[in-house]
Order: sequence, then C-alpha cells, then structure tokens
Amino acid sequence: MSVIEHDFGAGRKRKEKRFRDLLSLDALHEQNVRANPLPYLERASERIYQLERTIFEAALAARPPADDAPDTSTVSISEAEYLRLRACRAIVDAALAEIQARPDDAAD
Repeated sequence: MSVIEHDFGAGRKRKEKRFRDLLSLDALHEQNVRANPLPYLERASERIYQLERTIFEAALAARPPADDAPDTSTVSISEAEYLRLRACRAIVDAALAEIQARPDDAAD
C-alpha cells in the first residue's frame, strides 16, 4: 500500500508568507498579495533598487579622493575596529561586483 502525499497548498502559502515577511507586511496583506501581487512586486523592486544604490554609494565612499593632495590628518583606531572596517569594505565591494556582473534584465 502506498501513501499519496498532498500539501493542500501549503507550499504556496509558505512562499506567500516568505514574500510578506521579506516586504515586512503583516498577515492582513495575505489576501491582497494573493489577489493582486503587482503592487507588492513593485514595492519589492523599489527596495532592491534602493539597496543596490546604497551599496554603490558605500563603495564610492570607500574609494580614496580623486584629488592628488595627500591627507595629513591622522586618526588612531584599534586594530579590531580597523579589521571590522576592512571586512565591511570587502562585503560592499563583493556585493557591488555581484551587482555589476549580473546581466541587466532591462536590456532585453
């Protein structure tokens, strides 16, 4: 005898809940997400754009200034703080490289 498995839409509901959670929506939006997902997809697209712009701005801020005048001021920080800053910069640089390497869907 074999058992026929059926999830009764549980997989779809998990996806909808995850989508709601990613957009920081409460459970009241569940029916709206299911009935008309377009505004929520647009909201998600806008958040992605804002995050990409923030990564780009952070990468630009981490670059040395374009002018050749050497900076004579000195700031002392602990080695642990320096290592944290280097790790953050590496994360931002890797994220920017990933964004730039991704094929642009709008070009199609």
